[in-house]
Amino acid sequence: MPVEKKRSMVDQDDKVSISRQCHLLGINRSTYYYNPQPVNDKDLEIMIEMDKLYLEDPTRGTRRMMDELQKQDIKIGRQHVRKLMQIMRIKTVYCRPRTTVVTPGDYKYPYLLRNLTINRVNQVWAIDISYIPMQRGYMYLFVIMDVYSRYIIGWSVSNTMETSWITQTLLRAIEQYGIPEIINSDQGSQFTSQEYVSCIKSLKTCQISMDGKGRAIDNVFVERFFRTIKYEKLYLIQLNTGQDVVNACQKFISYYNCRRDHSSLQKRTPENVYKSAA
Repeated sequence: MPVEKKRSMVDQDDKVSISRQCHLLGINRSTYYYNPQPVNDKDLEIMIEMDKLYLEDPTRGTRRMMDELQKQDIKIGRQHVRKLMQIMRIKTVYCRPRTTVVTPGDYKYPYLLRNLTINRVNQVWAIDISYIPMQRGYMYLFVIMDVYSRYIIGWSVSNTMETSWITQTLLRAIEQYGIPEIINSDQGSQFTSQEYVSCIKSLKTCQISMDGKGRAIDNVFVERFFRTIKYEKLYLIQLNTGQDVVNACQKFISYYNCRRDHSSLQKRTPENVYKSAA
């Protein structure tokens, strides 16, 4: 159940305390009281520049990102940069594996694609989320890609990153295309949550794979797709509303799947490779 729906079920007039109701619904009391504050116009402008800088060089961490912004006469501190990067879900790629760093989290799974020969459709699905800037505000794009064919199996746009949004989009794709053998993601909070892990485990025959933290090549195909859709479509048009984002993504993904030849696919389209092999 989405968090917002759980929040709406809390009754302040009920004899049962709010703390107890939150416990029964499986949410923190602070979550019930939390009211998200909109990002101001100045931060939105900075976030657009940060998105471009990240696509240019994903190895920039908070310090280097701050330095680049200050070169553009944008006065911003490192903590402010870190906060905006978290909102945008920017994942810094490290130049080498950080083997001594331990990250918190209850549900971390190994990366299963290392040295794996991917030679058939529905063997591996790669999933990820990317920040999409608009004229006023922003959205998030969630994509499911069949790695063998580069076919976009499913996608969805949202103004929040609730795990239920992820799982519902995945289940719709599975209903249409079947259960993959492996689903690979990064270690973002949505993918390490109990809700996501339980959803994938319920599929029985599907394995969970997660990128190593800061690894540049573990989910490279989806990262390339995000760069492509932004530079070839989303950055070239004015996006005023969420519907504008949906329409633009719909048009480009249809083109990408059905008409855009890939050199790695011997000049074939992802749809052609996927459907001829399925």
